[in-house]
Amino acid sequence: MDTLLKTYRIFFGGNDKLYKIFSPYRVCPVGAHVDHQYGLVTGFALDMGIDILFSATENGNVEMCSLAFEGLTVFNVTKPVEPRHSDWGDYLRGAVWAMQKDFHLAKGIRGVVNGSMPIGGVSSSAALLCGIVMAVAKVNDIELDKTKVVYYASEAERKYVGLQNGILDQACVMLCEENKLLYLDTKTSDYSLLDFGSCGGKDIDIEIGVFFSGVTRKLTGTDYNLRVSECKTAAWIMQAYEDQPLKELADTRLRDVSEKLFCKYQDKMPVRFAKRARHFYSECERVEKAVEAWKKGDIKRFGQYVSESCKSSIENYECGSPELTDLYDIMCDTDGIYGGRFSGAGFKGACIAIIDPSKKELISDRVSSRYLARYPQYKDRFKMFFCKISNGASFQ
Repeated sequence: MDTLLKTYRIFFGGNDKLYKIFSPYRVCPVGAHVDHQYGLVTGFALDMGIDILFSATENGNVEMCSLAFEGLTVFNVTKPVEPRHSDWGDYLRGAVWAMQKDFHLAKGIRGVVNGSMPIGGVSSSAALLCGIVMAVAKVNDIELDKTKVVYYASEAERKYVGLQNGILDQACVMLCEENKLLYLDTKTSDYSLLDFGSCGGKDIDIEIGVFFSGVTRKLTGTDYNLRVSECKTAAWIMQAYEDQPLKELADTRLRDVSEKLFCKYQDKMPVRFAKRARHFYSECERVEKAVEAWKKGDIKRFGQYVSESCKSSIENYECGSPELTDLYDIMCDTDGIYGGRFSGAGFKGACIAIIDPSKKELISDRVSSRYLARYPQYKDRFKMFFCKISNGASFQ
């Protein structure tokens, strides 16, 4: 009996009809920190993620436990959702809260959640949110296409949980396909799934390395939302210089302002706002270049843009931590790594790398030995995984 089923029987017993969802973790190779400004992004889903084993409850109760967190999250989908509790159950409550606006929910879910990686940097929150939206829709006979799942999961994270991100994470979790690169315009939601080397007919032979620094973080407790506000303020400043009509700051995005205006006013702006805007415009340009390199099957050039993305994240977006920056430097100096960068928000958490699978052992030895030589205090928490590019969330 697998761990999920064993745990389900311990908590809930019975012979309920069970459903299982696999919701993958995601990485964004190029396109960091721009989705909340309606920028261009890329993404992969990984073959590791969150498993959700669940059944329907006729009385509307949600009763869910996690193998990573203590306690049982309990509430009822037929009643208004309570304010945030500041625990992992907020993602369950948020998913239901978002769906309640459009649907009459009568049935709840009971079950078990388990993730296959540590939390931080691979969008475990988006994986969980998408999976719960799918589960609640299933038991209530609601048909949602993938883009609708993205919408409700994103609404939950932004408006209930309170993280002012864009749709990148949820889109990767739902839309990605095996061995393909997701190319997404977060303003229009238009996207493509691109084969590697489609212009040259080359086969893909890469994997994704995920290196967890051992430093944990919660995004709502970092400067994540502050950076979003700084980007919006940069757009506002440029529009004000041009005497353009201003929208509410919450509705303002750097995508509203041309790069030409940025070049015109960057030297007049306070430095921090100019840096945020510089990252946005340069990152969107890197995405377009990286997409072309991917389509041509040029993995070295693609990896170069991944590393350049991280350099701009450090210098212009000013995120990171000493641990992540050192991990990045180690990756840049490791044979077999084509390119790497901070993953997720980039304040703590993890780094990711595009790697040559034939050199996994060398990469593992070099990265772990050099990193732990600098940070021996993380020897029990530093983790490393090698993943394949996989499909989005689905019922198993």
